[in-house]
Amino acid sequence: MAKIQMKTPLVEMDGDEMTRVLWQWIKEDLLLPYIDLKTEYYDLGLVNRDKTDDGVTVAAAEANKKYGVGVKCATITPNAQRVEEYKLKKMWKSPNGTIRRILDGTVFRAPILAKGITPYVPGWKKPIALARHAYGDVYAGVETRAAAGDKAYLVVENEGGVKEKLLIQDFAAGGGIVQAVHNLDKSIQSFARSCFNYALGANMPLWFATKDTISKTYDHRFKDIFAEIYEAEYKKKFEEAGIEYMYTLIDDAVARVIRSEGGMVWACKNYDGDVMSDMVATAYGSLGMMTSVLVSPEGNYEFEAAHGTVTRHYYKHLKGEETSTNSVATIFAWTGALAKRGELDGIPALTAFAKKLEEATVRTIEEGEMTGDLVALFKAEGVTPKKLSSREFLRAVKRRLDA
Repeated sequence: MAKIQMKTPLVEMDGDEMTRVLWQWIKEDLLLPYIDLKTEYYDLGLVNRDKTDDGVTVAAAEANKKYGVGVKCATITPNAQRVEEYKLKKMWKSPNGTIRRILDGTVFRAPILAKGITPYVPGWKKPIALARHAYGDVYAGVETRAAAGDKAYLVVENEGGVKEKLLIQDFAAGGGIVQAVHNLDKSIQSFARSCFNYALGANMPLWFATKDTISKTYDHRFKDIFAEIYEAEYKKKFEEAGIEYMYTLIDDAVARVIRSEGGMVWACKNYDGDVMSDMVATAYGSLGMMTSVLVSPEGNYEFEAAHGTVTRHYYKHLKGEETSTNSVATIFAWTGALAKRGELDGIPALTAFAKKLEEATVRTIEEGEMTGDLVALFKAEGVTPKKLSSREFLRAVKRRLDA
């Protein structure tokens, strides 16, 4: 068969450790035999980010804006231990945070469901889509340490030079830490509209949660913008669709979600979404079973695996030991990007291929062949789960794709 031809390249953002190894294997086994793959490649591995003073991350994000669709491998966000391990110049910021700051928008994460994989929360019968605001908060924060005797202020200066100065803390009794965060009305408005549109498209109710009882200005601004846009633009559409929009406190939302049967879009601020998306993914079976796409207000898309770089498996791999690393989320990052590229460029064969690869991946699990993290969760009558190595799993998917 002739390979499927592409018109516009994907922005390909390579990553770190075991996911970087899987990235190459996925291309070799599942993509290159079938597609004349066109990508504009950026190496976002930690070594290259350090070498380029993180310029490569900014360049990748700008390329994503240029071409419209990107696909990203998992990357390391270094802490102090990683700085020493990799001999870095500094503790570079999260590449995901940098890309999201440049693209803005909303991250939508949803579980990849396979028959036989039973959620840890027994009541969950339907998928939960997690909508995470992708701009601001601690990810664009400014922070510092304060010495004993310091005073920290929040200062806002208007165009006329008049300053509002609020005391944050007098550190007279001893040193400490201080942090400032911000957000933009425009970005929150885009976040709200993205969530309302996604809920309507999926025909699922939308829950939005912050902590406005404590954060009476910052979080309350989110609550007000969502309410204003809902009343002015979406209330009638939601009523016609027979779905609801609900605002509640983040702690109440957690309790409601655990008690629910699923089947809603749960919208969260940036940090809340970071935490809760991992909780939802794990509760459905594995962090390796979660799709993640950043949708910007300008219509740019960035697909990624929502988990880490699987460090423990990487060091086993370096020793020549076999690993059984779940590659499903990384496969679905590629399929999501390819399907969107096919849709935007009018290449139905590319979109159809992406859907077939997703079906082959899920079928491999449902027919009892999977990575080690899923074996203990798998229960299907008449099917005995078989643990495969990382590469064996990809080749099992390939057999079904070829069929």
